[in-house]
Amino acid sequence: MSETKLTVIYDNPTDPDAFETAYVADQLEAARKIPGYLRLEASKVWPKEDGTPTPAYRMIDLYFADYDAACLAVTTPEAGAFIQALFQLADGGVRILMSDVEVAQG
Repeated sequence: MSETKLTVIYDNPTDPDAFETAYVADQLEAARKIPGYLRLEASKVWPKEDGTPTPAYRMIDLYFADYDAACLAVTTPEAGAFIQALFQLADGGVRILMSDVEVAQG
């Protein structure tokens, strides 16, 4: 079985400064508390070459050993707290994906 990745894609917030102020404490710290992940990646999306924003603003990726581990993790109280904080922060919209990692790092 291959790894499973949970991806959170934050769309452009209405107030980027307020988003950035709350992001580390309200999202990254909450994501780090979700049990069972193998690694966490957080990223900020570059603007287009002309400086205009892309539809996505930031992403958090949590990697799990397999689909079952990811499904178990998202049912925990820690994941519930993360999701609750996510919807309070992501006023520009958010998408959450769970995907099969076909080509692993390395």
